[in-house]
Amino acid sequence: MNEQISENRVAQPPSAVAAAKSAKASYKRNLPHIQAEDKTFFITFTTWKRWQLPAIARDLVLKHCLHDHALKLHLHGVVVMPDHVHMVFTPLKDQDGKVFGLAEILNGIKGSSAHSVNKLLQRKGHVWQDESFDHILRSDESVSAKVDYICQNPIRAKLVHSESEYPWLWREWIEGVAQPSPAVIPVSNTAGAGCATSEEEA
Repeated sequence: MNEQISENRVAQPPSAVAAAKSAKASYKRNLPHIQAEDKTFFITFTTWKRWQLPAIARDLVLKHCLHDHALKLHLHGVVVMPDHVHMVFTPLKDQDGKVFGLAEILNGIKGSSAHSVNKLLQRKGHVWQDESFDHILRSDESVSAKVDYICQNPIRAKLVHSESEYPWLWREWIEGVAQPSPAVIPVSNTAGAGCATSEEEA
């Protein structure tokens, strides 16, 4: 997978390390979203009308999910399924001690990945549903257990027989050790892959 999309590399945009925007304690689109400091979140977002992402698009989405690891968020695990994405991460603080908000983090991932996917596939329109679903892990919930759970999704969906066969997942203690996330996103035939605040793509 990495060899397939590593020919062109887009430098990390300055916005990726800019100061955090003020994170509200909660924000609301159609569903309420709670922002809590020093908490780990389980996040799910789905494709527009359950559109099936082709393999090369899943490559890009995984790279965008990894892009802000250790910059705006500490990513524990992610799996990109054909029509949805699961992430487990803890928001980080900027150099002034302000926490990066969920809205800022998710808008960046969804907006920039949607732009890249549309450009790669030469299409227009939505890639993701506007709404995301988030859950704060309780003190008795294990981060590693939650990551293991989401990484079992491809097996439950009968896409593969084992996690090692599925290329669109990442765990900090396995893939994160073997292949630390790069400071640039490998991109194939796309440009303008920087963070965005909306997924209304050209």
